[in-house]
Amino acid sequence: MSYASTVSQSQNPFDPIRDRPDPALIEFQARAALAEDVGEGDLTASLLPADRLARAELITRESAVLCGAPWFEAIFRVLDPEIRIQWDADDGEPITPGQRLCVLDGPVRALLTGERTAMNYLQTLSGTATLTRRYVEAVAGLPVRVLDTRKTLPGLRLQQKYAVRCGGGHNHRIGLFDAILIKENHILAAGSIQAALEAARPLHPGVPVEIEVESLDELEIALDAGAPVVLLDNFAPDALRRAVAVTAGRAQLEASGGIDLETIRAVAETGVDRISVGALTKDVRAVDLSMRVL
Repeated sequence: MSYASTVSQSQNPFDPIRDRPDPALIEFQARAALAEDVGEGDLTASLLPADRLARAELITRESAVLCGAPWFEAIFRVLDPEIRIQWDADDGEPITPGQRLCVLDGPVRALLTGERTAMNYLQTLSGTATLTRRYVEAVAGLPVRVLDTRKTLPGLRLQQKYAVRCGGGHNHRIGLFDAILIKENHILAAGSIQAALEAARPLHPGVPVEIEVESLDELEIALDAGAPVVLLDNFAPDALRRAVAVTAGRAQLEASGGIDLETIRAVAETGVDRISVGALTKDVRAVDLSMRVL
C-alpha cells in the first residue's frame, strides 16, 4: 500500500468517528518510520537476550497537550504484537511535569528498538497540539476558528493536522486535492481574479473555493465575482475591520500572514471568521518526554 494510494481512496482521510487517519495508513507510516531507523536490524538491542521481558514507563517533563498515541502504539505493534500499552492519559488532554503517560510491557528488545521512533512521533505531535491549544486559548470567547495550513513537515501532513484538532484548532484543506485556494500566482497566471474564479466553478463543481486578496480593492473585485471565501493576506487590524464592514456577510473572511500569539487576539476582534496560522505546524518544538525501563 502506498501513501498516495491510501489518500486517493477518500477525499477525507480522517476517520469520521475518531477523527484520525485510517489505522491502515497509521501502520503504513509506522513501518516507513521504522525502516528509516532500524534498517537491517537494531545492532545494540541484539546484545540483549531475545526472551527477556521488561516493563517501561513514559513520563512528561513539561506541561503540554498529549497527542500521537495511535502512532506510538503502531510502532510497537509492528515491532512485536505481544507488547501491551496501558495509557494514563488520552490524546487532547493536558499533561503536567512528572506525570506518567503510559506503561509498556513486552520483549525488551522491541521496547528499546521502538523507543526513539515512537517518542519522536509523540513528542512532535504533542508539540503541535500544545502550540495549537495556546492559539485557541488566546481567542477564547470570540466567534472565530483557528486554522492550520499546508506548511507541514514533509511526510507528517496528516499526523500534524490530527494534532491541530487535538489542540482545539481546525483543519484547512488537507492538500491540493480537496479544495481550491487561488493565491497571488494563480491569479497572475489566470489573468485576473474574475478569470480565476470563473475557471474554478465549472471545472470543479461542489469543491470549496477560496481566493486570496492583498487589498480592499481586490476584496471588492472578489466579492463582486461571487467568491464564497476570501483570504485577507497580511491585512493590518484596521484594514481587517474595514474588510469585515465592506463584506457585510457576503463571504467568509480569513485572516492570514504573520499572525502570532501576541497579535491573534486583536485580529480575532476585527470580526473575521477564520484565522490561519502557519506556525502551528511549521514552528515545531518537541515536548520533552522520557521513557525508562523499570
